[in-house]
Amino acid sequence: MNQTMNKDQVKTTVLSAFRFRHACKQFNPTKKISDEDFQFILEAGRLSPSSFGLEPWKFVIAQNKDLRAKLAPAAWGATEKLKTASHFVLILSRLQSGLDAHSDHVQHIINDIQQCPPEVAKTMTGAIANFQKVDFTLTDNERVFFEWGCRQCYIALGNMMTAAAEIGIDSCPMEGFNKKQVEKILQGEEIINGHDFGIACMAAFGYRAKEPRPKTRQPLEDVVTWKN
Repeated sequence: MNQTMNKDQVKTTVLSAFRFRHACKQFNPTKKISDEDFQFILEAGRLSPSSFGLEPWKFVIAQNKDLRAKLAPAAWGATEKLKTASHFVLILSRLQSGLDAHSDHVQHIINDIQQCPPEVAKTMTGAIANFQKVDFTLTDNERVFFEWGCRQCYIALGNMMTAAAEIGIDSCPMEGFNKKQVEKILQGEEIINGHDFGIACMAAFGYRAKEPRPKTRQPLEDVVTWKN
C-alpha cells in the first residue's frame, strides 16, 4: 500500500474505479493509450492469481488492422470495438495438453518459475494430478478442462480492467464471438496451432466516446448471505 495513502483513501480510490468502469461500447478512435499505461495494465494481468499458480493464459495484443478486420465477421460482439479501441486483447487459455499435471508447461512452472526443490515438485505434481482427476474430474472432458483454464483467465481479465479504470482508461470484456471461427483465424495467422491454446475471451481498451448511462447493480443484501 502506498504509505502516503491511508486505508480510507485506498478504499475510495478502488471503489471509484469500479464505479467509473463500464462495458464501453464505442471508443474514441483518436485517443490512444500510452505504452507506459498499457504495460501497467498488462502487468496487472501477469501478476494475477491462478489455480496452483499455473498461469494458463496468453495475452495477444491485436493491433494489426488486417487481423482486426479478419476477426470482425467472427466476433459480432466486438465489431465496433475492433474499429475504435486503442488496444484489443485476445485472452487465450491453454488446452488440456498444456495444463495436465505432467505437461511441459506445468513442469516448467513448478521447476523453473516456482523453483520447487525436486521432492516438492514431485509432491506438487501429484497434488495437481489428483485435483484434476479426482477433485474436479477435469480429465474426463477436454472442453471442461479448457473451461477450467478460462475461469482463471477471467481473474486476469478482471484485474486488467480494474487497473485500467484506476488510471481513467475504459474497457469492455467480450464473449460475443464464434469460438471455432476465431480459432481458425488465429491458426491461419500462426498465433495458435490448434493444440496449444484456445480463445477464452476478448477485451478492448481505450477511451470512451461518450458518457455511459448510470451504473445499475443489485443491492448488496440481495447478493450476500451471512451464516454466523
